[in-house]
Amino acid sequence: MSVHKEFSRFAREYGQYNIIQNKVAQKLIDDLSKKPNKMLDLGCGNGTIASKIDWPYTHFLGIDFSEKMLELHPQSTSMECRMGDFNDETFFESLQAQSFDRIFSASALQWAKDLDKTLYQIAQLQAPVSLALFTSNTFKTLLDTAGLESPLRGEDELRYLIGQYFHCELEVVQYELSFEKTEDIFTYIKRSGVSGGRNQLGFKQMKALMQSYPHDHLEFEVLFAQN
Repeated sequence: MSVHKEFSRFAREYGQYNIIQNKVAQKLIDDLSKKPNKMLDLGCGNGTIASKIDWPYTHFLGIDFSEKMLELHPQSTSMECRMGDFNDETFFESLQAQSFDRIFSASALQWAKDLDKTLYQIAQLQAPVSLALFTSNTFKTLLDTAGLESPLRGEDELRYLIGQYFHCELEVVQYELSFEKTEDIFTYIKRSGVSGGRNQLGFKQMKALMQSYPHDHLEFEVLFAQN
């Protein structure tokens, strides 16, 4: 299942499961030294960033590739939602004529097909950034137990790529999310969007993993970049 279909399929339930994404978005907002007036949110989803803005502003543009997610996004006269995919080579052309005081992207850019190119295109918009990307240490024990490699980039690679285009303060934060039952862990993975729709195990393998997973929690690691 593609990332797009996975997010769209579970869009209505996403708000129940995006616990870590909410924490990530809140930290991006809390770490601001200045409240922006014109903002761009890449991979805005159901409006996690927008819902945390508590100051007056002129324009907020939220962009996501899932129409179902955008239907859940907050709406106002100063808020615009638009379908778009930062993996599309022509995507950034439509943004060149606009100016922004800050560009947000929370828990989305880790799925960029060519992150180097995407970061370059973001830099061409010439605005300060507040970015948060999950690293390969997300679900580390789970992946190790299953004998799988993470589909995400490691911290060192992310630091290098971001450093090519932005002079940012970088911070790595670890999170844990506990569950009552092992089954709840796998329900969360499927519906939260953190897996990006990448199912690398068959039914028997998944069942065996549920029996052998040693924890009642999942680990997450996020690299924050802000200038």
